[in-house]
Amino acid sequence: MLFKDLLNKFSNKFVFFDVALGNMIQRAGLKVGELPETLNITNSEIIRKVHREYLNAGSDIIITNTFGANELKYSSSDYTIKDVITAGVKIAKEEAKDKLVALDIGPTGQVMEPTGSLSFESAYELFKSQVIIGEKAGADIILIETMSDLYEAKAAILAAKENSSLPIFCTMTFQQDGRTLMGTDPKTMVFVLESLGVDALGVNCSLGPGELQDIVDEILKYSSIPVIVQPNAGLPKYDGENTIYDITSDEFAENVVIMAKKGVRFFGGCCGTSPEFIKTMVKSLKNIVPLDIKEKNYTTVCSARDTVFLGNRIKFIGERINPTGRDIYKKELKEGKVNFIQKEAVKQKEEGAHILGLNVGLPEINEVQTMKEAVKAIQKVVQLPIDIDSPNPKVLEAGVRVYNGKPIINSVNGRKKCMEEVFPIVKKYGGCVIALTIDENGIPDTAEGRVKIAEKIIKTAENYGIKRKDIIVDCLTLTASAQQKEVLETIKAIKILKEQFGVKTTLGVSNISYGLPRRCILNRTFLALALQAGLDLPIINTSDKGVKDIISAFEVLTNIDKEGKEYVKKYSGKSEGEKAKWGSDIPNSGENDKNLKQTIIDGMEEEAVELTCKLLKSKKAVDIVNSYIIPALDEVGVQYENKDIFLPQLIQSAETVKQAFEIIKKDMLKSGENKISRGKIILATVKGDIHDIGKNIVKVLLENYGFEVIDLGRDVDISEVVDSIIKNNVKLVGLSALMTTTVSNMKKTIDAIRDKELQCKVVVGGAVLNQNYADMIGADYYAKDARETVKIAEELFSV
Repeated sequence: MLFKDLLNKFSNKFVFFDVALGNMIQRAGLKVGELPETLNITNSEIIRKVHREYLNAGSDIIITNTFGANELKYSSSDYTIKDVITAGVKIAKEEAKDKLVALDIGPTGQVMEPTGSLSFESAYELFKSQVIIGEKAGADIILIETMSDLYEAKAAILAAKENSSLPIFCTMTFQQDGRTLMGTDPKTMVFVLESLGVDALGVNCSLGPGELQDIVDEILKYSSIPVIVQPNAGLPKYDGENTIYDITSDEFAENVVIMAKKGVRFFGGCCGTSPEFIKTMVKSLKNIVPLDIKEKNYTTVCSARDTVFLGNRIKFIGERINPTGRDIYKKELKEGKVNFIQKEAVKQKEEGAHILGLNVGLPEINEVQTMKEAVKAIQKVVQLPIDIDSPNPKVLEAGVRVYNGKPIINSVNGRKKCMEEVFPIVKKYGGCVIALTIDENGIPDTAEGRVKIAEKIIKTAENYGIKRKDIIVDCLTLTASAQQKEVLETIKAIKILKEQFGVKTTLGVSNISYGLPRRCILNRTFLALALQAGLDLPIINTSDKGVKDIISAFEVLTNIDKEGKEYVKKYSGKSEGEKAKWGSDIPNSGENDKNLKQTIIDGMEEEAVELTCKLLKSKKAVDIVNSYIIPALDEVGVQYENKDIFLPQLIQSAETVKQAFEIIKKDMLKSGENKISRGKIILATVKGDIHDIGKNIVKVLLENYGFEVIDLGRDVDISEVVDSIIKNNVKLVGLSALMTTTVSNMKKTIDAIRDKELQCKVVVGGAVLNQNYADMIGADYYAKDARETVKIAEELFSV
């Protein structure tokens, strides 16, 4: 089924999925620890009954019982994923009759690189298997849901696009702070998923419909495709025996009506909902007409966490991660190192870059592999979008595939062969593409000639389904020393393009002055001319303060910086001497010298190792830990709590500490110093729960804050937890649960610890828990996230 056929089928009506299949299965008697999808084979009548109840309530699309059916989770099962997926789709198809069936694909259960160990291609292969089996079994739609990592969602979407012809829906799950676990905000989700080519997007699970209203508003503001919302039935509570949710089907429907009137088209439910919720929703929306879905005209590029809008303010690309004229970078590229790349990425971010240019062009190296590693290296330490720059389509595709977000693809030109090679990459992976005004005949001398090439590129792109808003035209900067007459033709071309086509424009500003003295004077003057003509995205040396001053002044004088607020904020309080510095020549980028503390905050592993080795020549290990490592982690923790950084950056800093600690441990072993340990902590996912993502993240942080972690794993027997506390004389144990059905085992574990009168505190955490839960099951502490666990440990062990 094509998506347009699906929309025709449901023209002028809202579409209803079924809801919380897992809840219904649990109520029907799913055993603790049992893989839910195996019921498709062992007790299919339970699944059939649930499907029938939802269909009778008014569901238009029913979701297969295949959410967790991937090869990782089924590696030790008696059944293969082919067995359970095929059976699940067959059951749904037989019950659905004339209704539609969505193949349900959930997260893998592992943390993706670089935060975790699951590679992009490994995740892709897991999803690919599910997609192929599901489509062959007869699914009508692919529903990718409950994603908290944008990178994992991308792997699933590409697996669906490359291995099936079915419509693709994708929803992510958001926390109360309005971001996913990995820090993605709603608008970034919209722009990235839309650029990847999904047919509908939205939010599921997360929170109740009331708490989701603001998140849904942001999604609707930016989305040009249908939006799906599948909330929980409010917030979970524990009544001593079972998990209950705090809103009724009527309250749920009242919030759904509000969303429908704003523009949401697809509805369902998640945790705590039931067929009664569907029935009430259908009834409540019966007399409401869905709003038309309107195209939004935003030009954006995105990292995994944030979005940069082009056209509202002047943005600029940092140009220095390019081997031209940079011998240190060339040397590192040949050696397969990424230290220079990461240093320059961090430095250009500090200098105000909005986007980072990345070029690895060197004939002596494997550019395809190098581009992959360079993209991943930058995204480890900096959350800025990347301009992936190469004349080689294979290198472009390698970089774009592993990129987490919506990149700039640099570039395409007016040559027929180039467009045939690059546009399919842009269409498949999404992104903005830079269009160079050059073709088989070279660069035209006149502005009109360049505009004609740009027009050809724009029209050809539209034939590939690439929208004009995702095209950024580069009218090409020619050197004033060699082609002085053509300088103003570039300026003229920008002006014509803005007037006739409304596209965004970019230029490599520094090219204008090549071969001439006092290059900074020419660069700044040329930039001013280009900005007045309509330049949106200059490519600059971000260490040239004068260039940035030109941009700030231009935005004030053209009323872009309303009331000059940003200008005043930037320059007020500075001395005249400081203000005069803009006229000096460009400072050298040089080496980005920092101490170990700042290096850890930036998450730069290689540099942290080098600095630790240097410090050990003059300082004791314990002094390094106390003076640099712990203060750095504390600073990162504060940034995390203030939402200046998010979980991946927190983990990256912890991993950087891990590298430093390895050097310190080796040195201590040589010198005979005692091992540094701030205390022992046991971690375990409780009996019956096979999920351990959260526990593993907590482990990484605790270990790198200097605690010794005894990890008992997942699905841990109560007796094993108690025995380990006794054996290791532990003061703190952390218990994790992701499923509502295993909270009772968490309580039993805590009760067993109390029965033995062990002097051990218990901290609990997990997606289904909150402070109310923790109090009711007798825990000493509730940790809302990994960082909170560290704070609890520090307080406890400092006594």
